[in-house]
Amino acid sequence: MEELHQRICLVHYHEIGLKGRNRSDFEKRLLKNVEALVVDYPVVTIHRISGRLCVFLREGCDLETAMEVAATIRGVPGVARVSCGFKCERDLEVMGKVAVNALSECDDFDTFKVHARRNHTDFETDSMQMNQIVGAVLCKAFPEKGVKMKSPDVTVTVEVVQSAAYIYARSDRGVGGLPVGVSGKVMCLLSSGIGSPVSLWRMARRGAIPIGVHFSGRPQTADTSEYLVDDIAKVLEKTGCIARVYVVPFGDYQKEIALTAPPSLRVIMYRRLMFKVAEELAKRERAGALVTGESLGQVASQTLDNIRATDEAVDMPVFRPLIGTDKLEIIEEAQRLGSFDISSQDAPDCCTLFMPRNPETHAKMPEVLAAESALPVDEWVAELADAAEPHDYACPSYRPPKARRS
Repeated sequence: MEELHQRICLVHYHEIGLKGRNRSDFEKRLLKNVEALVVDYPVVTIHRISGRLCVFLREGCDLETAMEVAATIRGVPGVARVSCGFKCERDLEVMGKVAVNALSECDDFDTFKVHARRNHTDFETDSMQMNQIVGAVLCKAFPEKGVKMKSPDVTVTVEVVQSAAYIYARSDRGVGGLPVGVSGKVMCLLSSGIGSPVSLWRMARRGAIPIGVHFSGRPQTADTSEYLVDDIAKVLEKTGCIARVYVVPFGDYQKEIALTAPPSLRVIMYRRLMFKVAEELAKRERAGALVTGESLGQVASQTLDNIRATDEAVDMPVFRPLIGTDKLEIIEEAQRLGSFDISSQDAPDCCTLFMPRNPETHAKMPEVLAAESALPVDEWVAELADAAEPHDYACPSYRPPKARRS
């Protein structure tokens, strides 16, 4: 069927609409995030209209291209739903033809309904009348299909605004949440494992700008984990969910801890030093919290006593988005995110380096502090933070700290 009028993608959001006085800032942030992430597609412009964003595609774009644009936008935090459709003039005859065109592009369906509304009363035909008029046109064009007012297979939406009409029938759910960049920066401990990328993504979905810090076993192990973390970051940057990853060569310091600390406390010592280094990097980035991928009780370092022992090392809040999530739930989310296959590859990293046979599961703070007092921790923190290697990714809302701008 001949395509009519300009193709659009309408971007719907939910939480942003509840933000009151801050709503405009949230909308602008979402617009800029979407704008940056669709730069390689044939997009003419993006406007805010009636509580949504409207992405206008170039003339001649086909449905496949529109669906590719919509698929990219659906993964952007803050987006509740994306609808592919058309913009046309406010003429009922034209609107009926465009509605037929929109419905014809839907996949197999048996039932449909029309949902029309006008946002400006300067258009004389009210919503009920538009439902009837457009519905009659569709019934004539699709006589083999049924009309169903409750839970139809497809809803054809007709929206009349001040200067145009927007009509769509294809609409798919987005990831929701808030736009990246409206909740400040967080420093995320990022391994090549399954949980930490999911934890980082959850924080991005709440509007934070995630900055990763990866502790590599280098030079005591190969740098394989660094390549996997880079692959994970490239998955996350497709939707603007990661800004930067600091790679910290941690192996020699783990070796020193292994030679000095009681074997049962090595894991606690490693993690306390990691937290301290992450906190120092967070201060340099002006980030407000640390984030880890820990799940309560999953491994020895994640008992309540050991979590308390590691948290005591820093003053900054520590967020654990996965703390009450089990392994299967984390795997399912990693699969949806697209990081699972990468994280499933074996790679030596600092988490497996110099591990004791029987790690302490109920660390006592006096013993931890006594063991740590034998180590030049403050000196190590400064050395490791200075040695951290930054790797930047495409995150529209991120601005690097002035001291590190090139």
